Amino acid sequence: MKKALLWVAFTMISTAAIAQANSGFGIKGGLNYNANGDYLASAEAVIENPDRNVGYHLGIFYKFGNNIYLRPELMYTWTKSEYSDGDLNISKLDLPVLVGIELIGPLHIFAGPDFQYIINGKFGGTTLSDIESDFTVGLHIGLGVNLGPLGVDLRYERGLSSNEASFINTNIITLPESRVDIRSDQVILSLSFKVK
Repeated sequence: MKKALLWVAFTMISTAAIAQANSGFGIKGGLNYNANGDYLASAEAVIENPDRNVGYHLGIFYKFGNNIYLRPELMYTWTKSEYSDGDLNISKLDLPVLVGIELIGPLHIFAGPDFQYIINGKFGGTTLSDIESDFTVGLHIGLGVNLGPLGVDLRYERGLSSNEASFINTNIITLPESRVDIRSDQVILSLSFKVK
């Protein structure tokens, strides 16, 4: 009986140690291929979809667990979308909270909510001062490969909450105000390095 209890205790301690073997803190960065939503340039609802453009992100993460894991991240993200009346530049803080599963070898999939705080926004030369909400929620879903401390992942992000910004459109004199949908819609490529 004593040997059985020692064996159970040893097994539990070993399992807990193995489960945390891949846990750790790291840094990450990469490129975003982004387009925000529609641009409404008139009261008659002249709508224009933006051209996609490349942005970037930098951040940190912590991974808890092994085969099934929780990975919160904190990132600074800069995106750009091109419209005929100007470029929409958004800088924000992203806090994705991802749940992942390791599949085969180094391959894993993950998904989770992304809590976003908009720091700054500009359309053309105009600062977006009337943003519907500085705080929004999105969704990340993706897959990745880890080779030792190095990781590469590809994910899709979509803003779930509707969010528009209004501004005075100086290019169209007859219209007092224009609106642009600043909800994110992007593909994100990241390179990460687990420090420890």
